[in-house]
Amino acid sequence: QVQFVESGGGLVQPGGSLNLSCSVSGNFFAMGWYRQAPGKQRELVAMITREGKTNYADSVKDRFTISRDGTKSTVFLQMTNLEFEDTAVYICTVGPSRRTPGDYWGQGTQVTVSS
Repeated sequence: QVQFVESGGGLVQPGGSLNLSCSVSGNFFAMGWYRQAPGKQRELVAMITREGKTNYADSVKDRFTISRDGTKSTVFLQMTNLEFEDTAVYICTVGPSRRTPGDYWGQGTQVTVSS
């Protein structure tokens, strides 16, 4: 059983910033975040491999930065210039590829962008 500890969600105004983190029990090739807004399908936000190779959704590419700590068991998501459309539950995932959804999923953390 993979254990996830996700943190950092919250309420922010448009144009603001938030940082998410996710620590997992284990070392996986790829880690990252997907998100799901009400009434919408789950979608990629960003993924990163142990070597630091990344995969971003086009909608966040110039605003979000994903990184991984030295232990390779914690992944961070720096979100800047947040938009209303970024409102969603952000869900940490781990798996074998940065280009496909992970095999294991966290509970998710809510990010709400509102004025």
